[in-house]
Amino acid sequence: MKLPRKQAPARTGPSAAPPPQRLPGEAPGFPEGAGPGGTAFSRRQFLGGTAAALATLALPLAAGDPAPAEPGFAEPVPVALRVNGELHQLKLEPRVTLLDALGESLGLTGTKKGCDHGQCGACTVLVDGRRINACLTLAIMHEGAAITTVEGLATKGALSPLQAAFVEFDALQCGYCTPGQLCSATALLGELRAGDASAASADPRQARQPASEAEIRERMSGNICRCGAYPNIVAAVRSVAATPAGG
Repeated sequence: MKLPRKQAPARTGPSAAPPPQRLPGEAPGFPEGAGPGGTAFSRRQFLGGTAAALATLALPLAAGDPAPAEPGFAEPVPVALRVNGELHQLKLEPRVTLLDALGESLGLTGTKKGCDHGQCGACTVLVDGRRINACLTLAIMHEGAAITTVEGLATKGALSPLQAAFVEFDALQCGYCTPGQLCSATALLGELRAGDASAASADPRQARQPASEAEIRERMSGNICRCGAYPNIVAAVRSVAATPAGG
């Protein structure tokens, strides 16, 4: 039978070391002068060293030292964009969208930023005749392409037939979505002339029929009008599509 081990008597007298002092609210840890592995290290020393290191990092750079580049930003690169028949030489950061390049670098503010997520169609422009959302593509991706914005639809100051129809049928209210509606409808007319089918097109084996209201709504479904001017927009597009030059 094992006897219980005797506890060593506590040291008393002048040679006994005083208990370590702790700050109010300080959790107990390694005693003063006895850190992990026997090293002389205390919580107070750790906090003091950390404060000194942070103060050193906050010191300003010496004169003549180059400032560090901001993280996440690349150097601007040359980008040549042909917009509305005019070539523009720009220097853009590679991640600049086509929408921001048009509005901020070229001052073509007709193209609107609506949702900035490709869901409303307010930023629709034409690239080589095809409609795209300018907020979802990078400007640098369209070097050499023919870009058309709402400012390029008119010819020598004269409204295009589609623009005139929007005025005639009062196909707008606040007008914020109208530039995207006009660019999208312009591409729609090109699709009809080329015989491109949509989900609402009639049987392609039959003779081509005039664009129906359902087909125009289907082809324009990517453009949202928060004012609800859809009936007038459809009427304006149908009026132009019914002409020999339109459809």
